[in-house]
Amino acid sequence: MTYESLSLARSGQVATLTLTHPKGAFGPATWREVPRALSELGEARALIVRGARAFSVGLDLRATAPLIAPALGDPAKFKAVVDEMHAAIEGLAVLPIPVIAAIDGWCIGAGLELAAACDLRLCSAAARFSLPEVKLGITADLGGLQRLPGLIGRGRTAQLALTGDPIDAAIAERWGLVTEVHPDAQTMYARADALAAQLAALPPKAVEGTKRILADERPHAESLAAAVAWNARHMTAEGLTVPSNKA
Repeated sequence: MTYESLSLARSGQVATLTLTHPKGAFGPATWREVPRALSELGEARALIVRGARAFSVGLDLRATAPLIAPALGDPAKFKAVVDEMHAAIEGLAVLPIPVIAAIDGWCIGAGLELAAACDLRLCSAAARFSLPEVKLGITADLGGLQRLPGLIGRGRTAQLALTGDPIDAAIAERWGLVTEVHPDAQTMYARADALAAQLAALPPKAVEGTKRILADERPHAESLAAAVAWNARHMTAEGLTVPSNKA
């Protein structure tokens, strides 16, 4: 399924959402189309998000400026513009299925904020990550400043966000921003496909419950009780069967 700014493909129970702009730039169409694509995942049990080439250079400022400029100085109008962007990224974050960001090349600004909303992040050795909004007179407002501290810590998030300087794949792995670095894009995409298939084969309610509890920001006791309640509702007798270790 092809849209103006992205495409959605299915292979078995794995779906792949590809940002089709050559640099993965997010224009006005992207924010409208991501929620539409997510609503059409059907029976997919895992989702890969990737770029056609580079993952994403972030917001297409030239295409988006006509929307943003008239709203500057008016908090209500500005919020209405940004709410559409939030709907796309938050919609990705709350999917009940695992989402894998497969990152090659640049992952900048809004692209990094979108990647942070995914469950797992793989990259090629050529990947580069940056949150450069401060250099443009902007405060990142699409969830990166909220999610990144939980992934890489407040200090490292501050280094990214306050300097706007990029980091390479090796540093991203050392910081915990990505879980795997692969030597080239082809190897990385193949690994993303295999990992997505592995996750799609798992019991879906167990995967959904794990995602929900990982995202639960309530106090420890409340989150723990939520995990117990989820299992009480969704655990099956088949799930209690211990697999054989015999070859």
